[in-house]
Amino acid sequence: MTVRIARRAALLCLASPALAQEAWPARGVTIVVPFAPGSSSDIIGRSLAQHMQQALDKPFAVENRPGASGIIGTQQVVRSAPDGHTLMHAPLSVWAINVAPRPNLPYDPTRDLTRIMQTVRTPNVLVVNPAVAPVANLAEFIAWLKRPGNNGAYSSSGIGSSDHTTGALFSQVTGTDSTHVPFTGGGPATAALLAGNVPFSFQNLGSIMPQIRDGRVRALLVTSEARHPLLPEVPHATEAGLPELVVYSWQALGGPPGMAAPLVARVHEAATAALRAPATLARLEDLGFEVVASQPEVFARFQAQEIARWQRVVRQGNIRPE
Repeated sequence: MTVRIARRAALLCLASPALAQEAWPARGVTIVVPFAPGSSSDIIGRSLAQHMQQALDKPFAVENRPGASGIIGTQQVVRSAPDGHTLMHAPLSVWAINVAPRPNLPYDPTRDLTRIMQTVRTPNVLVVNPAVAPVANLAEFIAWLKRPGNNGAYSSSGIGSSDHTTGALFSQVTGTDSTHVPFTGGGPATAALLAGNVPFSFQNLGSIMPQIRDGRVRALLVTSEARHPLLPEVPHATEAGLPELVVYSWQALGGPPGMAAPLVARVHEAATAALRAPATLARLEDLGFEVVASQPEVFARFQAQEIARWQRVVRQGNIRPE
């Protein structure tokens, strides 16, 4: 009897990962987005939630928890149970950039979060208001920035955001001196550019495409290693002689610390299916996003590289939180 009981217990132990995997989701799932509705993280998070709800027949809801550059929402996820019913979709500022300017960050994104996947990426675009900076190409713009008396200021969606740190990196690699003007999101940053309050900005490709198409801003550079199909006439960073400026604004899906490997694999499988569903894929590509859907271990290595990279940029640019 003792042998049979021990054997049964052993079999249950072997089967438990599979059983845990099959059990998810047992109830509704919340995807926390630590930024306001309408942000890239929110748009993609809602696309994930919609498809996963249909595929898994359980409620999936996006909860926006903005504030403190993503810290408030992230802390909520860090404190949640690691059962897969609370997840987070957030940009690289949360996963990588915040570490550098905030030495007292109340969580460690490599230790206090479970990394599931890098979901998508998109390059940034250097855009100018041609009424303020009357230049036709990147070389002219750099010369314009270096000319005494010109207003070398750029808008961003906030301190430590991808568009902020890309602007800081641009100044570093081109030897130009520009003033950072932060706003509370990409919309206000773009509005400041359109109003002529700043001459240039680095914005996500998809978000700035409408203004490029109608001629209100001029695209001078895409921060990618190849030309982008949405802007085939605009040079990319490598061909412009600025390989250090290959920058992608990326998003990632994760959860609380301590999620079991079989559960991570199950969530990864469901999220990958959602991202690669034809309707979702078409929408994301139209917004300028490339689906990545990396494996957890690949994402972990990439995150470490990004943290190190942006620490160097933040240190050299003396970037401090608000």
